[in-house]
Amino acid sequence: MQQQPNSRYAIIILGILFFVFGFITWLNGTLIPFLKLACQLDNDIQAFFVTFAFYMAYFFLAIPSSIILKKTGFKNGMALGLIIMAVGCIIFIPAANTRTFGLFLTGLFVQGMGLALLQSASNPYISIIGPIESAAQRISIMGICNKIAGMLSPIILGALVLKNAGKLKDQITASTNAAEKETLLNELSARIITPYIIMTIVLVLIAIMIKRSSLPEIETEKEDPTVTGTVKKTSILQFPHLLLGVLCLFLYVGVEVMAGDAIGTYGKELGMPLDETKYFTTFTLLSMLAGYIIGIFAIPKYISQQKALAISALLGILFSIAVFVSNGYWAISFIALLGLANALMWPAIFPLAIAGLGKFTKTGTALLIMGIAGGALLPLLYTTLKDKGIFSNHLSFLICLLPPYLYILYYSVKGFKAGKTIAAT
Repeated sequence: MQQQPNSRYAIIILGILFFVFGFITWLNGTLIPFLKLACQLDNDIQAFFVTFAFYMAYFFLAIPSSIILKKTGFKNGMALGLIIMAVGCIIFIPAANTRTFGLFLTGLFVQGMGLALLQSASNPYISIIGPIESAAQRISIMGICNKIAGMLSPIILGALVLKNAGKLKDQITASTNAAEKETLLNELSARIITPYIIMTIVLVLIAIMIKRSSLPEIETEKEDPTVTGTVKKTSILQFPHLLLGVLCLFLYVGVEVMAGDAIGTYGKELGMPLDETKYFTTFTLLSMLAGYIIGIFAIPKYISQQKALAISALLGILFSIAVFVSNGYWAISFIALLGLANALMWPAIFPLAIAGLGKFTKTGTALLIMGIAGGALLPLLYTTLKDKGIFSNHLSFLICLLPPYLYILYYSVKGFKAGKTIAAT
């Protein structure tokens, strides 16, 4: 791929988009305890349908997104994705007014639909806007935008909707008057309305900006001979490195959401108060931010994408074991450090998996975006294992972390080369 003349301009536009991704995505860590309290959910299994609804949208909408992008192109597809996300935010208003958990989940699913389209457009775009060898560096820059937004979102939303959460929870639990309890819950639920109205307006304005921008379109329909060699590819299934990469990304997103969104639940199981645990997601994202900064300076000058992935997987294995053998704030610290291990995984997995797809790039990207559904399933598995008493809190967490990191290590060493006629750099 040739470096596009307007790549710097494109990176700025995409940086804004990745900031939006991060702000919306990492609100889930705050929404889980908020909705559990506001909707009076019985257990964490129900509460974690927040992440399930949000991330499963990627699974169902990824392939349709690739079809849409073939018709609209990258730029118009991004604008459309933002509008769909705005619709998802609007749904939160009637959901809050009625305190209907199913309606909140619908809003989250629609937000995920919009993000599926945005991710399907923006990730390959940032990968191929310049040399594929330095794609991880560019994605790391996007990751910084994403994680700065992610650090801010739980702090902002937590301060708005979970202010004095511990005291309010005690009041609701202690209340024996049904009318008084209903009033407290309605007041709590109403706190979510203003933030989501503001987000709706911002999303629409950014969509208009993208639509009117001069963001360049990139050609992805040509075959890439550096990977396909002399054998012409006729099906996406003829790229084993992509298929293995889909599973790798599925497991990566699962452990990323575990570290970012389940950290508060883990702390609650250790007896920590809600007024503390509502900010734990920010610690994980701060750790990820440090990892992205390392990636910008290290890739590809000092270390290749796949070596960065291997080191990250090893760190994930070590930190997972450390969480299991520790307790209290030490355990929370090691979960937060998983953010450092996870930071360079998406920037490495995505370009390694789409390398050489040529005319299959959009379809391959759609499959990778489907892999984001890992964020729906692994956290739900964790809460099911612990809440059903199948395993302890510590062991349930380890079971959802260690096997994924072991597979990611395999992909970084061998899987990314599967089916290629030459070794990747």
